[in-house]
Amino acid sequence: MNSSAEPNKRGLFAINPVILVLGLVSLFTDLSSNMIVPILPLYLTSVLHVQVGSIGIIEGIAESTASILKMFSGWITDRLGKHKLLMLIGYGLSNLTKPFFALSANWSQVLIIRFSDRFGKGIRTSPRDALVADSTSKGERGKAFGFRRAMDALGAALGPLAAFGILAIYAGNYRLVFWLSVIPGILAVILIIFFLKEKDRRENVKQASLPKIGFKNLDRRFIWFSLIFTFFTVGNFSDAFLALRAQDAGMLSAFIPLAFFALNMSSSIFSMPIGMLSDRIGRRPVLISGFLIFAAIYFGFGIAKSVSWIWILFVLYGFYYAFTEGIQKAYIADIVPEGQRGTAMGTFNAMTGLAALPASIMAGYLWQTFGPMVAFSTSSAIAVIAALLMIILRI
Repeated sequence: MNSSAEPNKRGLFAINPVILVLGLVSLFTDLSSNMIVPILPLYLTSVLHVQVGSIGIIEGIAESTASILKMFSGWITDRLGKHKLLMLIGYGLSNLTKPFFALSANWSQVLIIRFSDRFGKGIRTSPRDALVADSTSKGERGKAFGFRRAMDALGAALGPLAAFGILAIYAGNYRLVFWLSVIPGILAVILIIFFLKEKDRRENVKQASLPKIGFKNLDRRFIWFSLIFTFFTVGNFSDAFLALRAQDAGMLSAFIPLAFFALNMSSSIFSMPIGMLSDRIGRRPVLISGFLIFAAIYFGFGIAKSVSWIWILFVLYGFYYAFTEGIQKAYIADIVPEGQRGTAMGTFNAMTGLAALPASIMAGYLWQTFGPMVAFSTSSAIAVIAALLMIILRI
């Protein structure tokens, strides 16, 4: 067992120091990013006058870029036996790009900036997930991934709240929000440089055992699990469309960041308890429940007629994240051995992330052609099928 996973090395709330620092890094990074994410589609449509279909293209290309890089960064971290360097590069790049949103004048510039931001995410995510897995034992892995996800969601909740406060004081000043988002991003980078410690694991990984990019030598359960989750992701389009749905239902633009605050607070509160539940009853039933929760909520978004229902759905949507985001990574870590987890996490992230491009493009097309009800109902149906596949194939 890795020294970082030994029970006598524990930080706050019985979380070991590596996981604690990673949680704080996630908190500050998502605070920074989610000051921008909820208002970016509003900025694009109301200030730059971009069509909804174009927003789908921007989000799809940006997320797919990150996903391709996650596969390569995961493989590199397994080769080097180091995680911190790639994480520093990735987090640093993402935070350097944020000020440029304030200088953008058209949707193509926003695309380039969003592309660069996601480029950084693609570099950092797989090494970070591998470090969480390598720093914990199987019996506490759900808790560890749940804690990191909870901190991630807390930052994602505080980001929209900060954006709401800024917009309430400086009405419609989206660019000021973009500028101020840099501050928490810098704090995240400082934490990585000065407080994140990792053991050099190169001596524990034999050269012959290093995996190749792709499915070769990876567990059959991992392959099927990745395929099912990729299929599900085709229906899981960007959360930017939730902001547009809220606006479409009559929610005032100034309150949309608060809706995302509610969503992420819900996710933050429940992620760690659900992660601990998965340590007890297994990852599979929790993940299947997550698919079904997603299906019910997206169907609700499709048929909702009032702002009150939109508020309720945003809160409930946090349950979906709690039941899936950390649990899927813990499941992969359970079935893939150390030394191959970076590649496995990267492969999984690449497959599911590449599906984000057709997902967002499909959502934009269905919305513009048939309306939001068809777009959300289609996603709901795909989630139900994914749950059934998990049950039938016993993944």
